[in-house]
Amino acid sequence: MQYISLGINQLSRTLPKELGNLTDLISLAIGSNNFTGELPAELGNLTKLEQLYIDSSGFSGPFPSTFSKLKNLKNLWASDNDFTGTIPDYFGSFTKLEDLRFQGNSFQGPIPASLSKLTKLTSLRIGDIINGSSSLAFISNMTSLDVLILRNCKISDNLATVDFSKLSGLTYLDLSFNNITGQISPSILNIENLGFLFLGNNSISGSLPDIKSPALKNLDFSYNQLSGRFPSWATQDNLQLNLVANNFVLAGSNNSILPAGLNCLQQDTPCFRGAPEYYSFAVDCGSNRSTRGSDNAFYEIDPTNLGAASYYVTDKTRWGVSNVGKFNDAPNGSYIMYSSEQFHNALDSELFHTARLSPSSLRYYGIGLENGNYTVELQFAEFAYPDNLTWQSTGRRVFDIYLQGDLKEKNFDVRKTAGGKSYTAVYKKYNATVSKNFLEIHLFWAGKGTCCIPTQGYYGPMISALSVSPNFTPTVTNGVPKKKSKAGAIAGIAIGALVLGLVALVGIFMLVQKRRRVAQQKEELYHMVGRPNVFSNTELKLATDNFSPQNILGEGGYGPVYKGKLPDGRVIAVKKLSQTSNQGKSQFVTEVATISAVQHRNLVKLHGCCIESNTPLLVYEFHENGSLDRALFRDSGLSLDWPTRFEIILGVARGLTYLHVESSVRIVHRDIKASNVLLDTDLTPKISDFGLAKLFDETKTHVSTKIAGTFGYLAPEYAMRGHLTEKADVFAFGVVALETVAGRSNTDNSQEENKIFLFEWAWELYEKDQTLGILDPRIEEFNSEEAFRIIRVALLCTQGSPHQRPTMSRVVKMLTGEVEVTDVLTKPSYITEWQRRGGNTSSYVTNDYTGDTAGECCLQGETIAPLTPSPAITGVIDEGR
Repeated sequence: MQYISLGINQLSRTLPKELGNLTDLISLAIGSNNFTGELPAELGNLTKLEQLYIDSSGFSGPFPSTFSKLKNLKNLWASDNDFTGTIPDYFGSFTKLEDLRFQGNSFQGPIPASLSKLTKLTSLRIGDIINGSSSLAFISNMTSLDVLILRNCKISDNLATVDFSKLSGLTYLDLSFNNITGQISPSILNIENLGFLFLGNNSISGSLPDIKSPALKNLDFSYNQLSGRFPSWATQDNLQLNLVANNFVLAGSNNSILPAGLNCLQQDTPCFRGAPEYYSFAVDCGSNRSTRGSDNAFYEIDPTNLGAASYYVTDKTRWGVSNVGKFNDAPNGSYIMYSSEQFHNALDSELFHTARLSPSSLRYYGIGLENGNYTVELQFAEFAYPDNLTWQSTGRRVFDIYLQGDLKEKNFDVRKTAGGKSYTAVYKKYNATVSKNFLEIHLFWAGKGTCCIPTQGYYGPMISALSVSPNFTPTVTNGVPKKKSKAGAIAGIAIGALVLGLVALVGIFMLVQKRRRVAQQKEELYHMVGRPNVFSNTELKLATDNFSPQNILGEGGYGPVYKGKLPDGRVIAVKKLSQTSNQGKSQFVTEVATISAVQHRNLVKLHGCCIESNTPLLVYEFHENGSLDRALFRDSGLSLDWPTRFEIILGVARGLTYLHVESSVRIVHRDIKASNVLLDTDLTPKISDFGLAKLFDETKTHVSTKIAGTFGYLAPEYAMRGHLTEKADVFAFGVVALETVAGRSNTDNSQEENKIFLFEWAWELYEKDQTLGILDPRIEEFNSEEAFRIIRVALLCTQGSPHQRPTMSRVVKMLTGEVEVTDVLTKPSYITEWQRRGGNTSSYVTNDYTGDTAGECCLQGETIAPLTPSPAITGVIDEGR
């Protein structure tokens, strides 16, 4: 036996020493289990072992001396255990090691200098040394390193000890939470491929170098002693630069270079010192909707998309937040999580539908607080791990909680505190003293907890809400301006009224009426969607340069979409209701209500809306990569390889599954198409345009409705009879999936006659056992099993009868290989009918505007093929048709 893999189970008790008899073992993977005790010395007999994965397994005690014989090891993962003593010096003799991970244990320092011999290491991750002092010198010759993490290791050394120009292969460098001194040399900032640099929480001084590598986009220098002027590169686009808690003076050339509020987050917290304005604040972490809690606290929104090295301060300078860290090994690590589940033990369930996460360090700040004693309440709920007996339930999230620098909770486990239950609220209250008009709440990951359940790179602090209230009688107004005498104003108004006379009275009356209408509209919207972030028309005019035509991203049936930038730095997409659009206020309110109620990583995020004018506006997160149809059908500059296309298709499927069965409301989108799938920076798909979304009564099997949607994606029963179920979305998904695989729209008149209609061609190839012939020729390499599976799923989803189509939840299982794809497959009647009529392509046209194609409709009792457009109707069908 050469390979044993028993990871991610619930194995317990001590590890059998008899494993040491399996001397032919090459790989032993027993990570993420519940073992106890020490590693058996007999494992030292496994001298052929190349891979040993024992992370998150519950082991304790020192490493056995017999392990010195394991000189063939290439990969050793031993994080998140309770190993004690020092890291054995004999590891320096494991010269074949390529990946070594020792985070989240109880090792003492120093880190052995013998590790300098491990010159083949590409990844070294050591963290959370409990005492002692270590040097940086041992990494000087590790020239093969790609990832270097020496975080929270009690390193006391000068940064100049290492010539970082020799470590030219680094892409990720984390030396944070140590006691490193010296200055930042240009050689560190100019490592060619370095993308992430974390030097925060050290004692580094001096100024920032003037030159930086273009690849370096994420830099954390927070909590150091830096000062001086900001370099010119600090203004670069897409740059994450965290300079919180340094000694910068934000005046002159430094002013306005970085996002506002940094001056209030420098050392000694200069803002409001001795002149406080507030005595409380509350935050609904990660949420884009404010709410009034049962404790009467007003929980403010916290929607800012904090990345690997960023901060944010509210426009009223009341509170701020700082985040550092990258979710290692995660393809698309998210810093905000969403859930629509019901939460137990929750006083205000809506506060738990979002949570902010961090892979390293998350801090919230209270700014300008009146000095005194406060109660700080932190609200948590775990919703990443399901309450069942699957492997996904074995994950553990563990982190530390600090308040004003004092440790309040060590190895805090939300789920364990809730009695082992997810979706259960946990409230933690602490007393804190504010003496410098400033409060710091710090959540810190110390290497504990599982890393890769339910997905890779899943760990670190998570918080749903927080509130801070005084334990004394405040003497400040909490940001509310003091009332002033109105005598002068009344006199001025009276004189003005006498002069203006009737004209002024009419103007005032019209203004009051307008404000009443706006207020009434807002209240209607608030009643429907629970107070979204409502923007003013002025704000959005400024953001979009007065809706400049140069900022138009595109235009659909709803109206034009503009790119804009808010004062807090957020780049947004503003959808403007066209005066000529048949989609009116009801569709607008539907979209706001729907998107506000559902939140998922594969659904577009709504920042807010504006209803001040006759032209309602929706404010979305901006996705620079545009829509899927742009990436597939036009010259967008994007190269979608096979793994990316597979993840896009799977992401759309998961988003629809959420809408159909996992959301708190059952929703049929009705307009799934390639142009309504947006791609974020990481090419993660986001379903957009909920203007046609139909909320579904779960007691009904279908709804009869007026047709709305886009030809080419309409299911036959919906196009002909208005018969709407979730299976209409399943049909449209099948079209999008096949378009993504083929790299073309479902109707393309530039193709050969037998290839004009994508599904006719797909069925022709399928019946000839040449199914993969439909793949986009631009795809150089692909997984043939995955490709064949997706094409079969697409054909199954586009069956003529809705009863023959799978649910979206089953589609996800088929795509991931969890269940087999049903052996289809009968060619749908709409294709055979079209072929019977001879396939006269001259009577069909396409919509060149969006790259979308038209579809089936019923005209005077005649059925037109659902994947081809009618000469009379193209584009988008509006309500009422």
